[in-house]
Amino acid sequence: MNILSHLFNYIKASQQELKKVVWPTKKEVIHHTVLVIVISLGVAAFLGLADYFLTIIVGTIL
Repeated sequence: MNILSHLFNYIKASQQELKKVVWPTKKEVIHHTVLVIVISLGVAAFLGLADYFLTIIVGTIL
């Protein structure tokens, strides 16, 4: 019974904490999603170009 009361208290406390959460608006979610995608594409492009040029440089040296 002690385990069940601890579980019940945990669930009750979790519900109370979730009521305090300030959820982002739809506009904020879309903005941050687009930002993550753009930054990911930028990093991918940078790493791709770095790999390409380093491959050419190493190929010329060897």
